[in-house]
Amino acid sequence: MINEVDSQVRKTIFFILIIVLAGVIIFKLFSLQVVERSTFLKRSKENYIKKIVLKPARGVFFDRNGNLLVSNTHSFNVQITPAYYNPRFNRLLEDLLKLKRGTLARILKNRKNFGGFSPVRIKKDVPFKFISWYEENSSKLKGIKYSVELQRDYSFGVNGSHFFGYLGGVSLKQLKKYGGLYAADDLIGILGLERSYEKYLRGKKGYKLFVVNAKGKIIKRYKNGALDNPPQKGKDLLLTIDKKTQIQAERLMKGKRGAVVALDPRSGEILAFVSSPQYNLSDFAGVTSPFVLDSLSNDPDKPLFNRATLSEYPPGSTIKMLDALALLQENIITTSNIVNCKGGLQFGNRFFKCTHVHGRVNVIEAIEKSCNTYFYYYVQKLGLEKLAYYARMFGFGRKTGIDIGEEVNGRVPDENYYNKVYGKNKWTRGVLLSLAIGQGEWGVTPIQLAQYAALLANWGKTVRPHFVKAILDSGSRQRTNLTFDTLKVNIKRKYLDIVRRGMFYVVNRKGTAVNIALKDLAIAGKTGTAQNPHGKDHAVFIAFAPYDSPQIAVAVLVENAGYGATYAAPIARRVIETYLRYKPKNLSSVKNEN
Repeated sequence: MINEVDSQVRKTIFFILIIVLAGVIIFKLFSLQVVERSTFLKRSKENYIKKIVLKPARGVFFDRNGNLLVSNTHSFNVQITPAYYNPRFNRLLEDLLKLKRGTLARILKNRKNFGGFSPVRIKKDVPFKFISWYEENSSKLKGIKYSVELQRDYSFGVNGSHFFGYLGGVSLKQLKKYGGLYAADDLIGILGLERSYEKYLRGKKGYKLFVVNAKGKIIKRYKNGALDNPPQKGKDLLLTIDKKTQIQAERLMKGKRGAVVALDPRSGEILAFVSSPQYNLSDFAGVTSPFVLDSLSNDPDKPLFNRATLSEYPPGSTIKMLDALALLQENIITTSNIVNCKGGLQFGNRFFKCTHVHGRVNVIEAIEKSCNTYFYYYVQKLGLEKLAYYARMFGFGRKTGIDIGEEVNGRVPDENYYNKVYGKNKWTRGVLLSLAIGQGEWGVTPIQLAQYAALLANWGKTVRPHFVKAILDSGSRQRTNLTFDTLKVNIKRKYLDIVRRGMFYVVNRKGTAVNIALKDLAIAGKTGTAQNPHGKDHAVFIAFAPYDSPQIAVAVLVENAGYGATYAAPIARRVIETYLRYKPKNLSSVKNEN
């Protein structure tokens, strides 16, 4: 009797298990065929449809007159897929591609976090001779392939390394940040305009769909290409740069250390921009060798360093116009106030020298002759905090906001600064005399000096310095103009007129830069010599022209050269002449969207 009961229980349990199992199977079948049908259909398609990603052409750069500055060119690029590649080929490839020993091992090590199935570009722009060799031996070279891609073409006569910037491999962090926009072997803007305007320049990827067999071999186009999506070229940039002026500025600074920045004082548009020495952007068009980077990084002249926006220098006597405007605006002086210069000024137990014995001078003559004594005397009445206030008004001590990103604030010394550096009540008011003539603890950048010159030229108003005028759509040629912040100083025009007259006399009467005067072009300017405790002084000059209706403002700084009048002023004159005597073309082919 017990056995019959046990048997019946077992039968019941077995029956229930069969029902449950059948239910699970039925549910699973329903789920596979109905609920998850679309998912598995997609996976099925992926098994026989291959997507080939098509990279877009990057947007190019034009100068303000439509002249090409940076474009694209085709190149053969060699790639390695680590999962399939045998490192025993390292030496052979390094020899064929003329790479230094250890290059491939280093590249593969640096890219290991991207996964073994992500291709790694090892060299761009390889010669066709290598491609021919590869085609003959490809069956033996598993994990190695080549592709035809676009790379930057810098063959248009302008270097511009410190504002164009360059491209480099996308980092793992950037891959995560930008989602599916980039792949491991993509390039991205690293510095300069390439980085600042990356979202416009990069374009949009496309793809082609192919039917493949079980071995992955392409059989035909999927649906005859009806679902293919072509890549979209990146947008072009219409720059503010004037090509002819830029080439001239680069030529004039060749073999020198320093910077030249020229801009339109009315619009803030940068016409020429040179940090010297420059570097060869063609070295960065492909996969940049670590040895090239090491060489540039260890070069004592620091060619990778952007002196125009990152170097801080004393402004020298170019600061005297700021002194004068502050004194006039604060009603401390008028043009009637006279100082008798006897070659310097005694302050405490120290004699602060002037450049010459100038005799009796007013503020205009003090600018014209660069009389230190005048500013020693009156800036004491202005005071340190007021001097710092007006310096900041003219943009010193903060970034200009230039659209290449790389920039420092500079330094405007004030009481807080001296208290931090020397301790409270441990510094003397004598620091003000050095600051009055642009020496001491000032730290200004060439781009700030150019902005300062623009404010003086355009009666106290300008626009934030910038390189890009407009974004151009490559297909429609529609143009979207960019706008930038306006900078205006709270100085009365009559005082600006006084200071501008002094700058005119610097070049055109008996001033310190009469050597650059031109009969048919009125240039106004100011020389400066910035003291350098580590060697020969730096030559400084700022200028604008034409005097009555300025179209260009320039700042020139030549390191370890000597007097501004001798070494910096002639460079400024040539830059001004080149721009104002060059008639631009008409950009009639570009539509205005705004």
